Amino acid sequence: MVLATTPSLNGEEISDYAQKLGNRWGIGRKEHDDGVIILVAPNERKVRIAVGYGLEKTLTNAFCGQVIADDMLPRFKEGDFAAGVEAGVAAISAKIS
Repeated sequence: MVLATTPSLNGEEISDYAQKLGNRWGIGRKEHDDGVIILVAPNERKVRIAVGYGLEKTLTNAFCGQVIADDMLPRFKEGDFAAGVEAGVAAISAKIS
């Protein structure tokens, strides 16, 4: 699992940016395709949890969306960026443990 922040997505969709980043960095085990990227673009107010195919049954789009909405965004809105990131990592870690 990798947490990445970027000052700008340079006009790209956050999902595309996350996928390219994961492929470029080689996140997860190649034979299992089990990487996870939490990508935050705070200046553009966007967050994405990108999951390799090997974890899609565990970390579904619905689950990842819920983590963002319930665990991360409320803390971001309070101005506590670190707590939002920490909450997201904790929720994902708990689910894949």
